[in-house]
Order: sequence, then structure tokens, then C-alpha cells
Amino acid sequence: MYLFYSYKPYGQNSFKKILALGDSYTIGESVLESERWSAQLIEFIKKDISISKHDIVAQTGWTTFELQDAIASRKLDKHYDLVTLLIGVNNQYRGLSKEEFRKDFQQLLQTAANFTSGNFQHVMVLSIPDWGVSPFASNRDKAQIAKEIDAFNLIVKEECQKHHVPFVDITPISRAYPNDATMIAEDGLHFSGKMYALWAKAAQEEALKILTK
Repeated sequence: MYLFYSYKPYGQNSFKKILALGDSYTIGESVLESERWSAQLIEFIKKDISISKHDIVAQTGWTTFELQDAIASRKLDKHYDLVTLLIGVNNQYRGLSKEEFRKDFQQLLQTAANFTSGNFQHVMVLSIPDWGVSPFASNRDKAQIAKEIDAFNLIVKEECQKHHVPFVDITPISRAYPNDATMIAEDGLHFSGKMYALWAKAAQEEALKILTK
């Protein structure tokens, strides 16, 4: 999905563009568009930063390689001031190779940086959240899911460190409310807008640093 949003708060002279890349957690499966984590991030920072464009390339079910293919097929702007990346849960869910995930993630980081004139410090990566806390996973091995999520996230963190890419660890937040139904969307699998607000808050400081550089 490819979307456009325009925010023009008073008193701002410099307009910034954001590109959000990902899967169901970025497109906001089963929540309102305004409840998506990147949309809420913009709400949190718009008093300080004017966002003139907010594009999203994300779809429920996408893996790393499916996201890469989708980006290549879209007509996106050549430059963004911030590119966010949250991807990998479907690689874990499908039981796909961690080695291939690492290669794909490396390529995605480079692709994201290409949208910021090669500046990896204008890319912000969020960790993979743990869907094992959802009702959908009630009859599954939650400990194993958590272990696998952690293994994929270790790869994400390692690759971010190689290029000094800002990394926001939202996984502990996703695990912090295992018995709170308000943190889960109506489909019983994905997270709610309330949870996405917590992710946006966690990313706010880093996003502001990037956008004010």
C-alpha cells in the first residue's frame, strides 16, 4: 500500500518526508489508519517537525524478500528525511532461514539508505514484536516463539550496528502486557492502536534526532 499524508503545523519552515517500510505491523492490520504506529509517531512529533509527506510500503504477510520486491515496483520519491523499517515476523512465522533473512535484511538496509542519499543514520529500524502474546498463539509454544523472535532480532540488531543505524527495541514493550486485551486488535493476532502508540513513543526521541540533523 502506498499512502500520502500531509501535516502542516504552525511555525514550521522546514518540511520533512517519511517513508515507512514493513509488514502488517506497519500497515496496521485491523486498526484505523490514524492508529498505525508511524501515523501516531507523526502526531507526537508534529509540534516540533513539519511532515509534508508520509509514504507507506507495507502489507500483511510480507517477508523481507517480498518487501524488497514491492519497493522495487513502486514509484517512490528519490529522497526521504527518515525511512523506518520494521520487518521479519513473517520470516520467523514461516520458519524461513535466518541466513537468508540476514542477507535480505542487509539489502533492505541498503535500499532504505538509498532513499536518504546513502545516509544510514537517517534510517530507523524497529525490532520485531512478539506475536506469542496474542490469543492467536494460545495453543502454540510461546517460549519457542519468543526464542525465535529473539534470534531474528539479534540479526537485526547486529546489522544495524554495522552501519550505525538507529535501532529501537520495541520487543519488550510487545511482551509487557500479556493479559491486557486492549493491546490486541480485534483479529486476535495483531496489536492494537494502543500498543502502536507505545511503539511510537519509544521511537519519538530517535526520530526527532534524525529529523533535526
